[in-house]
Amino acid sequence: MGGAKLVATTQSLFCTRIEWALKLKGVEYEYIEEDLRNKSPILLKYNPVHKKVPVFVHDDRAIAESLVILEYIDETWKEHPLLPQDSYDRAKARFWAKFADEKVVFGAWRACTAAEGEEKEKAIESALESLAYLEKQIEGKKFFGGEEIGYLDLALGWIPHWLNTMEEAGGMKLLEVERFPSLHEWGHNFIQIPLIKECLPPREKLVNYLNASLTYLRSLSANKP
Repeated sequence: MGGAKLVATTQSLFCTRIEWALKLKGVEYEYIEEDLRNKSPILLKYNPVHKKVPVFVHDDRAIAESLVILEYIDETWKEHPLLPQDSYDRAKARFWAKFADEKVVFGAWRACTAAEGEEKEKAIESALESLAYLEKQIEGKKFFGGEEIGYLDLALGWIPHWLNTMEEAGGMKLLEVERFPSLHEWGHNFIQIPLIKECLPPREKLVNYLNASLTYLRSLSANKP
């Protein structure tokens, strides 16, 4: 296989899942750190449509969107299969990964950024409903992928690290151990795996990044006519 590059940023949960997949597969790659406030010619060349990270470049061919990249990596490098072999289980894994990105990630972000009061309460309630669906999926299992981590574990791997920082930045609590015991245990098991742990950005860096983002969003709201 030819050369592989990952255009990414350490603060992005969508980028870290790609690093996890590449390390699980034993793929050598060049990591290119992107400054999203000053987008590089490389990013604009490889992802002119969305201009977002991550972008995975293999043999000078670019792939965007993290869940699409995960599947590409799984199909290209056969070691340590990520998606289930059974077609129904594969479809389910894809469904829940998409659900988590569309509902859980952005639901948690809305709860984090919402103004105090009724708006925040509704956002938190919506985020908790989405997390409850994932709790049912992991009940009685060590990992979403079974005994070993797989595609869905990587897709949801942001929960034990990023969600915690969102909670702190947003002054809220979503992943209560009493309410989501199975998700809590899964998150603890997942994040302790050395290969997973070594790719996690420093927590303080994430909190600072989120706080800066919140300050910026609030300044925009304050300046609205």
